[in-house]
Amino acid sequence: MTGTTHLATIPRTDLAVSPICLGGNVFGWTADETASAGILDAYLAGGGNFIDTADVYSAWVSGHGGGESETVLGGWLARSGRRDDIVLATKVGQADGVKGLSRTSIRAAAEASLRRLGTDHIDLYYAHVDDPDTPQEETVAAFGELVAEGKVRQVAASNFTADRLASSLRIADELGVARYVALQPALNLLNRDAFGADLQQLLEREQIAAVPYGALAGGFLTGKYRDGGPAVDSPRAANAVRRLDDRGRRVLAALDEVAAQTGATQGAVAIAWVAAQPTVVAPIASASTPAQVADLLAATSLSLDAAQLQALDTASR
Repeated sequence: MTGTTHLATIPRTDLAVSPICLGGNVFGWTADETASAGILDAYLAGGGNFIDTADVYSAWVSGHGGGESETVLGGWLARSGRRDDIVLATKVGQADGVKGLSRTSIRAAAEASLRRLGTDHIDLYYAHVDDPDTPQEETVAAFGELVAEGKVRQVAASNFTADRLASSLRIADELGVARYVALQPALNLLNRDAFGADLQQLLEREQIAAVPYGALAGGFLTGKYRDGGPAVDSPRAANAVRRLDDRGRRVLAALDEVAAQTGATQGAVAIAWVAAQPTVVAPIASASTPAQVADLLAATSLSLDAAQLQALDTASR
């Protein structure tokens, strides 16, 4: 890689990842194949190596059935020859036809993801959401099979509560199979509830990495959505504008203040705040153009001081 971004190792693994994970939800959605390639090239050139997607991306788009992001990413991997430079993460559990975390769904979804990605292994394979209708023993054992077969290097969980994550870890230990090494919770200055103290304490105790998603709150925390500001032409604009309430304005004001102090953008400050939270190894953020990648990477070299972190904490409460 040509960049100088330092890598951090996910505890209990040999996965060394950059401190900002590139979200792949835009691939095949707001970024077509050409734009996606430009984003990926810029991210790697800047020192990034950690890419996150899911089999269900982008099924929410009319005419899409899911798998579009993996397909675009797989095409880029084949053309670029950079598979060995990437820590590749994807998820199972929400795509039509393979929903849930039964053994049947996990195995079928994994094979489909491997085909779309054009690779023989997934570096980090997430349970996208918890599945209370499937015994955890079945889910954990199925993930363990994929690791034992070499199709997956490590497994992880997304959107799990502390209790369900703890019981999954216990079952993995009892079965003697791979345990979850990372958790992907929602976390940003406007959404702190999903990553509470109970989860943070569990992750610290069990040496599990947090890889939070939504660091920019759908683009709102970049500061481009303002009262009386120009309309933003984006599929996310409607949701972002809804955040422009008293709390949203307070957070934007704090971001403006810290951005002025540091010379960084509001988006970089928002990502740096997430990165500073306990057990966080790499926040996930997306870019819709290559130009936006620089802002994401800038956050990796931004260290907020105690007063700046406190100002952002206070505004976001």
